Amino acid sequence: MRLEWPTLGLIGLCYGLWAVAGFALYPVAPPLALAVMAVMAALHSSLVHECLHGHPTRKRLVNEALVTLPLSLAYPYRRYKATHLAHHHDERLTDPFDDPESYYRARWQFEALPAVLRHLLALNNTLLGRMLLGPWLVAGAFFVDEARQIRADAPGVRRAWAIHLPALALVLALVWAMGIPLWLYLLGVCWPGLALIAIRTFAEHQWHETPEGRTIIVERSPLAWLFLNNNLHIVHHKTPSAPWYALPRLYRERRAEWQAMNGGYVFPNYLALWRRWGLWAKEPVAHPVLHREAPLP
Repeated sequence: MRLEWPTLGLIGLCYGLWAVAGFALYPVAPPLALAVMAVMAALHSSLVHECLHGHPTRKRLVNEALVTLPLSLAYPYRRYKATHLAHHHDERLTDPFDDPESYYRARWQFEALPAVLRHLLALNNTLLGRMLLGPWLVAGAFFVDEARQIRADAPGVRRAWAIHLPALALVLALVWAMGIPLWLYLLGVCWPGLALIAIRTFAEHQWHETPEGRTIIVERSPLAWLFLNNNLHIVHHKTPSAPWYALPRLYRERRAEWQAMNGGYVFPNYLALWRRWGLWAKEPVAHPVLHREAPLP
């Protein structure tokens, strides 16, 4: 389709429900309104991911404009796009330096961190920890790195923020008009919205000798609509131009082949993943193979 109407409709639904929850529901039922807005913030994150992969139109700037209002506040679209597309070099997946979305650390770097931070990162490798701590740890590291790149005038970074800040200001103005305090929006919408997304990203990748074995399959989940079917994550990595609504069909057509391809890194649902890693660390923070020793000076 030249215009992917399912995605366009979902973008309209996302922004529409967010606005209705804030303006109409919040005055009469604040907890319910915040819950709806948090779910919409999570859905918006999934839609941003969809748009940066070339959907729902063939026009790059149109796709960007469709999701430019940042319901989760933190991340400029163009910065996320740049880091995420770099993440799609599958031969580099999980590398602490070459994969911008890796949760691993080089062993020598991890051992040099303060004990408190090492402990927090270890907790972050449980699913519960990733939901509670992950949004703050990721945002903190992101802002520190962005400040460094802005000072260095890295290509495209200042422009990305120049586009993001007016959109951010508009969202904040709408939140103010809804009567929601900023601290409550941060704690009641942004944090839980990003925590929902953390359920998906927590185990999306693991170290494996083959690139294909590094990407998960979660076969079914009530959350699949919220994640735009990226629970079938290896299908997305192998066919990144496929729209979200095509992923289940692509998986069904080659189910056994997909599972053989990723070496059986398969879960039936997120409940099974929770039972395994909800309160237990998925693995050590230090990468098991790469960058074990500090480079020579």
